[in-house]
Amino acid sequence: MKKYFLLLVLLAAFNVKAQKTRTSPIYQFRIYEIFESNKKEFHERFRDHAMRIMKKYNFKIISIYESKSDKKTEFVYFLEWPNEVTMKKAWEDFRKDQEWIDIKKLYTEKYGDALGNIEDRVLTKLDYSPN
Repeated sequence: MKKYFLLLVLLAAFNVKAQKTRTSPIYQFRIYEIFESNKKEFHERFRDHAMRIMKKYNFKIISIYESKSDKKTEFVYFLEWPNEVTMKKAWEDFRKDQEWIDIKKLYTEKYGDALGNIEDRVLTKLDYSPN
């Protein structure tokens, strides 16, 4: 009887751990190459328009940075998502948003291309990562 009870406890613990892993948030790391010639306008567009529209689609931006090297300037930001399905749907909806499409078109016509290379990584936090 004790063996069965112990087995039941272990299976329950494993199931709770598996469910916790499946529902843990994921993080997205995005890097945009931006150009010095229209960097100010890029930041204006992201700050005043992209972030506001992203909020409609439940984007959770954790932090935003700029990185500069001899060769290029990069705009870097982190997002948190409940899961990958939610992330993909939000990006799909954002890209189809007519207001965003119109703003991108207006800024591109007025200031030129705002972005060069774009890198995108999905990060899954490991269970031994510090909080």
